[in-house]
Amino acid sequence: MFAFALWDAPRRRLLLARDRMGEKPLYYHAGPAAFVFGSELRALLECPDVPRALSLESLSRYLLFECIPAPHSMLADVAKVPPGHFLTVSPGGKPRLEQYWTARFAPDHSLTESDWVERLRAQLEASVQSRLVSDVPLGAFLSGGIDSGTVVALAAAASSPRPFRTFSVGFEAPGYDERPFANRVAEHCGTVHEAILFSVRDALALMDQVGGLLDEPLVDASFLPRYALARTVRRSVTVALSGDGGDELFCGYPTFLADRPARWLQRWLPPAGLRGLGALVNGLPSSSHYGSVDFLLKQFVRALPYAPAVRTQLLLGGLVPADQADLLTPAARQALAPFDAYEELAGTIEQTGLRDPMERLIYQHARFYLGDQTLVAADRATMAAGLEVRAPLLDHRLVELAGRLPTRLKLRGWTTKHILKRAAAGLLPATTITRRKQGLGVPIASWLRGPLRPVLDERLAPARLASRGLFEPATVARLITEHVGGHRNHRKILWALLMFDAWCDHYLPHARWA
Repeated sequence: MFAFALWDAPRRRLLLARDRMGEKPLYYHAGPAAFVFGSELRALLECPDVPRALSLESLSRYLLFECIPAPHSMLADVAKVPPGHFLTVSPGGKPRLEQYWTARFAPDHSLTESDWVERLRAQLEASVQSRLVSDVPLGAFLSGGIDSGTVVALAAAASSPRPFRTFSVGFEAPGYDERPFANRVAEHCGTVHEAILFSVRDALALMDQVGGLLDEPLVDASFLPRYALARTVRRSVTVALSGDGGDELFCGYPTFLADRPARWLQRWLPPAGLRGLGALVNGLPSSSHYGSVDFLLKQFVRALPYAPAVRTQLLLGGLVPADQADLLTPAARQALAPFDAYEELAGTIEQTGLRDPMERLIYQHARFYLGDQTLVAADRATMAAGLEVRAPLLDHRLVELAGRLPTRLKLRGWTTKHILKRAAAGLLPATTITRRKQGLGVPIASWLRGPLRPVLDERLAPARLASRGLFEPATVARLITEHVGGHRNHRKILWALLMFDAWCDHYLPHARWA
């Protein structure tokens, strides 16, 4: 992982480069008066030549992706070097962006499944081993799932007989707490384990800081417990391994399972049938429970009418076009036209040239969800705590190996991460390998109906929204009423609005669009 700048004195040119998967950030501004770059947006804004102008197009992207995908940023005059790219700049010349690496799909069907399991296991061991090189104390994040569990099992075995430290975070809310599962893996691997509890009181204490800790607004609520855990981890070690990347490389998310029935329904159910199904599902009572059936079904049905790339992003939490239009003020909509973030996404996926639906899904998850959201949350949370995080599963050799794996070895029927589970056999308890994916979910839905309700009322007050001129106060008030009353689960969009407001407080405190 890296982001660096190199001045080539003989050729009088500047080279900026970013690592293959996007673990480290790199921003730049190419203006008439100056070329400014840095690993943090706030560093660029120290230069008076960098305008603080909001990009309405990126605001629309944010409402779709729940983050701002590279090369864009939330500021109109600031861009990001995308993962796997380098930028060259010469005095008086235009910056030139070039790609030096990309993950390629070239399924190799000549090997048996057992051969692939053996190769995957060997590469996992090599990837973990290479990231254990350190002259400072080192540990690992442990959720209790197969990704971080595999990393921990291999790291603990390679570190023996020295004790290996692991860390986890949990919640009081039923269904969200993974600490018992992490404890089971830690005991199995013989690590020195420490777990913390993240409460709504901790969340409240961070609400005024979160906008300054992030360079751009981010809807991923796991940033808060990640940051709290990173501060705890930093008291014991300087470097921590993570399991980031396993779900994207090996088809671990529910969206991979949802793709096949979604394509079937799109093919065989007429538009009237889709509308009827939507009306039926939307009538289900709303629940705050993690991964509740009603929430997942509603997400699934609302995404059905859209093209595959857009459908996937909606399943991950993005707003449908009509809801985004209702949320924005007429002035914002008019200024945004004719830009369409949904068409931009579909075009981006089409330009990859990939034809296999599962390969497209893997690419989309790796580029947008992993590169622009998960890794951003992980990097900002750990760097703010002075902790270095390393992701063995994002070793480019492992990523390239995953690209050669036939998709049938990743998703076998309704079993996600099939080949990773086979490679982890013997490393982890059988119950860890077969357990349903949980992820670092945060009980935001119930918190917004309870202790965080005053934050909603303050930060999304009609007068405050009107002063910025971006979001319709009446629409936001309806979303709050429906959510707090338990009629609908609007946690995603309400949290997105809160994070945008917190970000504006730090970066655009006087911004107004109207």
